Amino acid sequence: QVQVVESGGGLVQAGGSLRLSCAASGSIFRINTMGWYRQAPGKQRELVAAATTGGSTNYADSVKGRSTISRDNAKNAVYLQMSEMKPEDTAVYYCAATGEDWDLARYGMDYWGKGTLVAVSS
Repeated sequence: QVQVVESGGGLVQAGGSLRLSCAASGSIFRINTMGWYRQAPGKQRELVAAATTGGSTNYADSVKGRSTISRDNAKNAVYLQMSEMKPEDTAVYYCAATGEDWDLARYGMDYWGKGTLVAVSS
């Protein structure tokens, strides 16, 4: 079993910043890609950002330039720093992980957290 736990969600004012943290633990043989996804009310879940152990990163266009994803490979942890927050960033943010590289991870992650709510007030 692999457990993925997120933290750091909450209420933030528009224009503010937020840092999300996530750690994977349990029966982990090898974690490669870890990423953040979000789902807003009435919308489909979408990728926010992902990072591999090798340092490759991918960002959604909507957060590019105002978000940074980082990894601590030794801890199987991933972090998401978001700035210039907008009301449209309001969503439940999920952390996910897989042993695959991004070429395959983009089609589906294996392990998911329960999500943390981020609400941005205008």
